[in-house]
Amino acid sequence: MTTEQLRNIANYATLVNINTYAPLLNRYMHNYNICGKLREAAFLATVIHESGSFRYTKEIASGKAYEWRKDLGNVQAGDGVRYKGRGLIQLTGRTNYTLASNALGVDFVSRPELIEQPEFATMVSCWWWKMKGLNEVADTGDFRKVTRIVNGGFTGMADRQKFYDKAMQILK
Repeated sequence: MTTEQLRNIANYATLVNINTYAPLLNRYMHNYNICGKLREAAFLATVIHESGSFRYTKEIASGKAYEWRKDLGNVQAGDGVRYKGRGLIQLTGRTNYTLASNALGVDFVSRPELIEQPEFATMVSCWWWKMKGLNEVADTGDFRKVTRIVNGGFTGMADRQKFYDKAMQILK
């Protein structure tokens, strides 16, 4: 994917963010086999939506809504706020931070703010995507199913779909 292609897909992103994330996306998408039009379009549409066109690598909400959410592994006081959504795909919960730490060899549990940095935000998002089997789901062309797995529902579906359709037109 070229910088120009990413700029045309993520048309609300600043040029600084396009230039920051394009090389990182190319590296980590390749490392996690997020390759081919269907996978790339689904991944890009997802992270562009989730990050507000690369503006946010930390969830705007406080994270209090995740407090004591055992399904996220938030079993200690303060876990909801500490392990709120981060990265381009908004990794959430102590369990996901622990899995990412173990898989990537970086202590995100002790230093969750690391995932806010562009390189880790991209790396963690690509790792999570592959770990969740989303390459194979994307290969089916069922972008709604991808969205349901990432989001737990269809929040922002029209926006996500707009980016997906644009990516499908632009990517080769």
